[in-house]
Amino acid sequence: MKQRLSRDTYARIQDGLRARMEAQGLDGLLVDDHHHVAYLTGFFHFPNERPAAVWLTATECLMLVPALEADHAEKQNTAAEFVVYPEFPGIEDAFSILLSKVNPTGRIAYSPTTPIGRVEKFKRYAPNATWVMSEVVEDARLIKFPEEIALHREAARISDAMVESGLKLIRDAMAAGTPLPTEAELASYVTRFGVSTMYAEHEDVVVGQMLAGGLVYTGKNAAFPHGLPSAERVKPGETFILSLGCAVGGRFAESERTFVMGEPSDEQRRYFEVAALAQATGTDALIAGRPCSEANRICLQVIHDAGMGQFLRHRQGHGIGLWLHEPPWIADGDNSPLQPGMIVSSEPGLYIPGHGGYRISDTVLITEAGPERLTTRPRTLEDCIIA
Repeated sequence: MKQRLSRDTYARIQDGLRARMEAQGLDGLLVDDHHHVAYLTGFFHFPNERPAAVWLTATECLMLVPALEADHAEKQNTAAEFVVYPEFPGIEDAFSILLSKVNPTGRIAYSPTTPIGRVEKFKRYAPNATWVMSEVVEDARLIKFPEEIALHREAARISDAMVESGLKLIRDAMAAGTPLPTEAELASYVTRFGVSTMYAEHEDVVVGQMLAGGLVYTGKNAAFPHGLPSAERVKPGETFILSLGCAVGGRFAESERTFVMGEPSDEQRRYFEVAALAQATGTDALIAGRPCSEANRICLQVIHDAGMGQFLRHRQGHGIGLWLHEPPWIADGDNSPLQPGMIVSSEPGLYIPGHGGYRISDTVLITEAGPERLTTRPRTLEDCIIA
C-alpha cells in the first residue's frame, strides 16, 4: 500500500479547515506545530530551532520552510506553496519574511501550542491583524478522513503483529533453552519488526517522529504505567506487558496486552479478569454522542466495584491521530461528545506495587453503529498465557 496521502486529500483537508475558519469568523490561520504542518500539507520533519509553519486563508496555503528543508518538502510533494527563508536565526526573522509577504488583516488565528514569544513576533510583524488563539486545527484533527482511517487501520494491524513478534521471540528462546529476553531486548526486537514490516510491504514510507516502538514491562516493573524498558528478564510465574504501536503514513495505532508466563495464580487471575472486564465494558461504552467523561466513568467504575480503585493510576484512554496521545481525552474533565470518525484508545489498567501491572489497550474507531476495535489480537486470559 501507499502510505502518503494524495494532494487531493490534502486539498479536502484544507477546505474542511477553511469551512471551520469561516464559521468562527477567522480570516487567516498561522500554525507552527509540526503535527499541524503535517496534517495540513503532508510535510513531515523533525522539528528543531528552524521553524516551519503554514499560512492558510480562503484562497491560499503557504508553507514557511527553511532552505535546508525545501528539497525535502519538494520530495514529499507537499501540498502548499513555499516561502523559503535562508537560515536561522538569519538577518531577517523567518516570520517577518512570511508576514511581510502576506500582509495580513482581519482576525488571524494561531494555535494554543504556539510559544508566547512567537505570538509576540506575529503581532509585531503584522500589527494590522487581530491575533486570536483558536483550537480550530485541533478540532478538525479530531475527525478523521476515510483515507486517514485506512492508515490507522493498517497501523493497528502492524501493531498487533508486533505483539505477536514479541511473543515469538520469547517462545523461540524457550524452545532453544536460551535465557528469556530482557525488557530492552524485547522492545528493540519488536521495533525492528514493525519498521521492517513497513518497508517490506509499503511504498513511500512516511518517516515522522516515530515509525514503531513501545514499552515492555515485566514483573514488578509493570506496576509503573510508563516505566522504561530495563535489563530485567521475562521470568516464569510473572506477568509482563507489551505496550506497542506504530505509525503508517504518520497515523498511529497502539496494541497492548498483558501476558502470564505459565499457569496464572489465583491472584493474577483475579487482577487480569477485572482489568479485562473494565476494558471490555469501557470499549463498549465508546458510543457516539456520549461525553468522554461518562465513558471513562463507566469503564473505571468496574474497577471501583471490584474493590481495586486503589490500583488505578490513569484515565480510560485518549485520542490517537498524528501522535499517540492527543484529544479527545477519555477522562474526567473532558465532557466533549464522542463523534463518528474519532479514533481513541481504551486502556484502563491496574498497577499493584510490588506485584505488577495489568493493562489491555485497543485502538478504537468511533462509528455511528458503535465502537470498532481496529486492534484485534485476542485479549482473554486464556489467549494471554504463555505455557
